[in-house]
Formats: sequence, C-alpha cells, structure tokens
Amino acid sequence: MGDKGDNEAPGSAGRGKFKHQNRKKLTAKELSQMNPTQRSKYLAYEGATKQAAEGIENSKKRVLEQKKMDLMSSKKAAEVDVEKEKHSQLIGQLKAAEARNRLRVMRLRYQNNRAQEVKHLISCQPTAIKAVRLQAMVPPVPDRYSPGDELDKLQRTRVETILEDERGLTINRDIS
Repeated sequence: MGDKGDNEAPGSAGRGKFKHQNRKKLTAKELSQMNPTQRSKYLAYEGATKQAAEGIENSKKRVLEQKKMDLMSSKKAAEVDVEKEKHSQLIGQLKAAEARNRLRVMRLRYQNNRAQEVKHLISCQPTAIKAVRLQAMVPPVPDRYSPGDELDKLQRTRVETILEDERGLTINRDIS
C-alpha cells in the first residue's frame, strides 16, 4: 500500500500518468438517479468527452507551436547578439589601432623636433671644437643599439678634462 503504482492503470508498469477510469459503466438513466455528490465523484473518473478531447489536443498543438516560435525567435536574437558583439569587438580593435597610430606619430614628431633642436644647438656653438664636444655628448638622434652611457664617473671626468683642454696639454706627451 502506498506504492507509486497504486494509482496507475493496469498494464502501464509505472511508465505513465494515472489514467482516469471507472470500473463499471453506468447508463445515462442510472447517472441521473444518483445524488449530485455521487454523480460528481463518478464523473471525475470518467474520460473526457470527444469535444473536450479535441479542445485539449488543439491547445497542446498551439502550445507546441508557440514554444517552437519562441525558440526560433530566441535563436534569432542570439544570432543578432553575436553579430552585435562581433561588430563592437571590431570597432574596439579599430579604435585601439588608431590610438597606437596616434602614439607612434606623436613619438616620431617628438624625436624629429628633438633632433632638429639638438642640430640647431650644435650649429650655434661659437667654436667648432665646442660643437664637436656637444655633438659627442648629445647626439641629434639617439643610438638605438647603445642604450646609455657606458662610462663610469672616473672615465667621464677624464674624457671631460681632455675635451676641455683646448691647448692639448693633457694629451701631448712631448718628451724633450
């Protein structure tokens, strides 16, 4: 008692839902003689009429069609969303490329202006030796292969004293 199979129709072996069925069939005369409570209990287990069964079948068809339509519209909406996402990603990539290009142009403009300014400073030196010194210390275009100054402090001071020596007293080694 109390098993799941108690309310199932015979022969269904637990595969389906409860099937409403009366054990004995009553005639219309016997049904009309029953009191209203007994009649309602009997009719509760009676199968649906032909008209009601058709209505149920039609409503099930409409529900299935509506589900199919909803599924198709959701697929279309998903496709539109995918297309919008691809489009926005493409726009983002284009904007990023434009920004990189602007930075590259600005960097080139800065380097060009700097090189022109250094050349101008070198050309404005009063003597050629000072121009050569300035050009050695501050090249117009930085060397990409030499990232920085490779001289330490002692070597730097020695180079500066040699460059500042206009008479050449530091480097002339006249043994006389």
